[in-house]
Amino acid sequence: QVQLVESGGGLVQAGGSLRLSCVASTTIDYMGWYRQAPGKERDLVADITYGGSANYADSVKGRFTISRDIAKNTVYLQMNSLKPEDTAVYYCNARYIMTPYWGQGTQVTVSS
Repeated sequence: QVQLVESGGGLVQAGGSLRLSCVASTTIDYMGWYRQAPGKERDLVADITYGGSANYADSVKGRFTISRDIAKNTVYLQMNSLKPEDTAVYYCNARYIMTPYWGQGTQVTVSS
């Protein structure tokens, strides 16, 4: 069983920045961030492999950066130039021995 603990969400004005963190209870190969806005599906925001290869949704390219600290079992999502359409619950995702795990979610609200 893998535990994921997220932090860093909050309320910010458009154009502002936030950094999300997710700490895993063990070393994980694949980690990523997803988001779900009200009435919408949960979509991939960004993900990163153990080797540091990152992938981004088109809507966040150039604004968000995913990174990880292997020693701390932590993945980060630096979000800059936030827009109201980035408002959602952000979920940390990890894949461990072919099994997906999810964090509890953290709310990000961007006001216009």
